[in-house]
Amino acid sequence: MVDNLPPPMAARRPNFWQSCGYGLLVRDAHGHLSVTDAFLKAYFMRPEIAPVEESCDKEIALHAALLAEPKRPVSDAEIAALADPDGRDNYRVLIDFRNRLVDAGTLESCYLNLFRDGNVKTAPIFLDQMTEVITRAVLDGTDDPFRARAGEMLFREQTVTVHEGAVLSGDLETVEKLANSGGMGAIGEFLVEGGIKPRQAELDVMLEENAHKYWQRDERHDMVLDLSFTRPGLDALSRVLEGWVEHFTGAAVSIQPVQKITDEKWVWHIGLDTESSALLNDLYDDQDVDEERMERLLTLFRMDFKDPSLMQADIAGRPIYMGLAMNEKKRLRLKPQNLLVNLPLAPDA
Repeated sequence: MVDNLPPPMAARRPNFWQSCGYGLLVRDAHGHLSVTDAFLKAYFMRPEIAPVEESCDKEIALHAALLAEPKRPVSDAEIAALADPDGRDNYRVLIDFRNRLVDAGTLESCYLNLFRDGNVKTAPIFLDQMTEVITRAVLDGTDDPFRARAGEMLFREQTVTVHEGAVLSGDLETVEKLANSGGMGAIGEFLVEGGIKPRQAELDVMLEENAHKYWQRDERHDMVLDLSFTRPGLDALSRVLEGWVEHFTGAAVSIQPVQKITDEKWVWHIGLDTESSALLNDLYDDQDVDEERMERLLTLFRMDFKDPSLMQADIAGRPIYMGLAMNEKKRLRLKPQNLLVNLPLAPDA
């Protein structure tokens, strides 16, 4: 009888971000996410696609056919026959994305194909959703709320405040929503310094003593992550980025925050966002960088491959430096694709 009892709560792994569709996917032999009918069907149930009372018969018929067979071919003529011009546009965008997913076979292959082509035309909302569900796969099994919150940074834009040495990262959409709807709260200074003047804020900075609350509010995006040096949030982000690299490439890497680059043989760097990419390029080329730009640099990282043979031969064994920076509006848009397309892998790795 004892064997039939459920595991204690502490042994259960949190099932977070349930709305992202991770539960609708299956893993292939490499641990990557195979595109399933159930996952595709969820897109056809979105309100932008689902028929409304005014929908024409052909739109209703097309929608029903796709729910029955989500991978069925859809011709340009079928879409052109729809009466609603917005409906035609929505179907063109979604079917193009659906086709890319189906052709690629896995979400990871589709993601890499989009960025390696160098001409990304897929709607940003689809890219963010794809990043979210892949990040969820990377984090599967974790019971660390700091890592889950850090994972949000890969697909949700942040607003940043640097106050008395602390680097605080809040979800931009949530912060703006709260700023427009309520009065002053304990985190009000964070919002004001971030360029937003709220009446109230209902945000908590994640600390060891309250981090467990994340699992009850994981899709509210209302916890602020402290990215200060030596804080759990920055360590968690480092572990998420390690997992992201290994999930896609199979290469085990170690990523550690550093306060400055003192390497006289600095040979490779990767900016994790647009601002840090330009900043690191200028520093590498010995260009003058003014104090205002330097203050936007939030942190630096050092990446080391555990197996240097997986790197390009000319830099094998050398560290890779990475940067994370906010822009002049104190916004941070982390681009995890940079870690993949700019990684100096050996040709056969």
